[in-house]
Amino acid sequence: MTFDQTATIFLAVFVLTIGTILIKRSPILQKFCIPAPVVGGLLFAIIVTFLKYFNIVEITVDTSLQSLFMITFFTTVGLGASFSLIKLGGKLLIIYWIAAGSIAVIQNVVGVSLAKVLGIEPLIGMMAGAVSMSGGHGGAAAYGQTVEGLGVSSALSIGAAAATLGLVAGGLIGGPVVKYLMTKYNLKPSETELQNAKEVEEVKEEITTNNFFTQVLLITFAMTVGSYIGAWFSEATGYALPGYVGAMFAAVIVRNVVDRVAPNAINMRIVDLIGDITLGIFLSMALMSIKLWEIAELALPLLIIVAIQVLIVVLFSIFILFRVLGKNFDAAVMVSGFCGHTLGATPNAMANMAAATSRFGPSRTAFLVVPIVGAFLIDVISMPVIIVTINMFT
Repeated sequence: MTFDQTATIFLAVFVLTIGTILIKRSPILQKFCIPAPVVGGLLFAIIVTFLKYFNIVEITVDTSLQSLFMITFFTTVGLGASFSLIKLGGKLLIIYWIAAGSIAVIQNVVGVSLAKVLGIEPLIGMMAGAVSMSGGHGGAAAYGQTVEGLGVSSALSIGAAAATLGLVAGGLIGGPVVKYLMTKYNLKPSETELQNAKEVEEVKEEITTNNFFTQVLLITFAMTVGSYIGAWFSEATGYALPGYVGAMFAAVIVRNVVDRVAPNAINMRIVDLIGDITLGIFLSMALMSIKLWEIAELALPLLIIVAIQVLIVVLFSIFILFRVLGKNFDAAVMVSGFCGHTLGATPNAMANMAAATSRFGPSRTAFLVVPIVGAFLIDVISMPVIIVTINMFT
C-alpha cells in the first residue's frame, strides 16, 4: 500500500494530532516533554512494523516534501537569532554557549569512538552523538536523511531512537542534578531576584494577512539564498553542505540586516508559529517512515552509547559548567536546562528549569540564556562539527 504526497501530508497531520491527544491524556508523556510528532510518528512506525512482520500489508509513504518542511523550520530558527538578544545575555551567555558547543564536540567524539569499539559503522555512532543528543529529533531526522543518502540505511531510525532515549534521560536527570547542587552548596536566589520576580503578561501582536505574508516573504527569501550558499560552498570546498544549513545561516543574516533597516518587520510570534507547524509535519513524516526492524540488532550498542553520553553530560554539568558559570543559584538552574537540551531539546530544558524554579526560587538569567543557546546558537557550533564528521567518515 503506497501513499502519495497528499495522502502522506494528511497522515503526518493525523499522527501529529493523535500524538497531541495522547500527550494531553498521559502525565508521563507530559512530564518528560515528549513531542507530539514523536509519539504519533513512532506509534505509526510500530503499526507499520507489526503489519509487515505478520505479512498483512507493507505500507510505503511518499516523504519527498519532507525536506521542504525541514528547510522551512531551520530557516525560522535562524530568524530568531537576533544579535541584540545575544548582547542581553552578556558574559554568561558566551560561557554557556561555548560549553554547549564543547559538549557537542565531545558527544561526536564519544559516539564515533564507541562505534569503532563496538564494531559498528562510525556514522551510526555519530547519529547517537551530537546529532541526536544536542540536536534532538529535529537533528536526527535532518542529518539522518543526509547520512542515509550516503548509504547508511538505518541512520534515521538510529537517530530517532537515540533522540528519544536522550529526551527521556534529559528529563530524568535535570531534577536530581539541580537538587544535588542546591543542597550541597545551600543555594538561594538573590534578594534582588526575589523582589523583581513578577509575572509579566506577554503583549501579543495581532496576526494579519499582511504581516503573515511579510514573514513568509522573509522565510522564502532566506531559503532561496541559503540554497545558493549551500551549492556554492559545496562546489568551492568539496564538503557536502545540506540545504537546511545554508538556509539557517542565510536567515541569521536576514534577521540582523532587517533589524537595522526595519526593526519591527519581523514578527517572531508568526515566525515561531510557522516553525512549530513545519517542525511538527517534518518530524511526523520522518518518524512515520523509519524502519524499526532495521535497528533491532543495534539496540544494545545504542543503549551503551546513549548511557555513556548521559553520564558525560552529568559529570560535565556538575564539575565544569556549574563552576565556570559562577557556582551560584543561577548557575545551578542553568545546569538543569543544560541537561535538558544537550540530551533532548529546548522544551526539555525549559521544563527542567521551570520545575527547579518552582521549587527553589526564580532565575531570570537562566530563562534568558538557556533558550537563546538551546534554540539556535548551539547549531552555529554543532552544525559545522557534524558536517565535518560526516565528510570525514563518508
